[in-house]
Amino acid sequence: MAAFSPIEAVADGLRVALRVTPKASRNAVTGTADKAGGGKVLKLAVTAVPENGKANEAVIKLLSKAWKLPKTSLTVVAGATDRNKILHVAGDPAALLARLSPLIDDVGSEGGE
Repeated sequence: MAAFSPIEAVADGLRVALRVTPKASRNAVTGTADKAGGGKVLKLAVTAVPENGKANEAVIKLLSKAWKLPKTSLTVVAGATDRNKILHVAGDPAALLARLSPLIDDVGSEGGE
């Protein structure tokens, strides 16, 4: 995928760069944002507190519902205790890209930053 997307295809699925805001008023995908070093992140807000993995669980629950994927196919692989996370989505990279890219592009065009 291009540098303008938070999605990167890997051998066994996709990696998605996330920036999570815990303790928000609602659970939502709020748009995309530019990363400091270039590239993009998908912005999420979750109501959970960032303790004992609660926010990570909320992220997985939110995205599995939004993307209609089983929770078991989503794993936080980096940044477990950080606002900036890398999420791994298991599956066929081409099929996942075709399915998720439009969803993420739609969010990004809804007046991000």
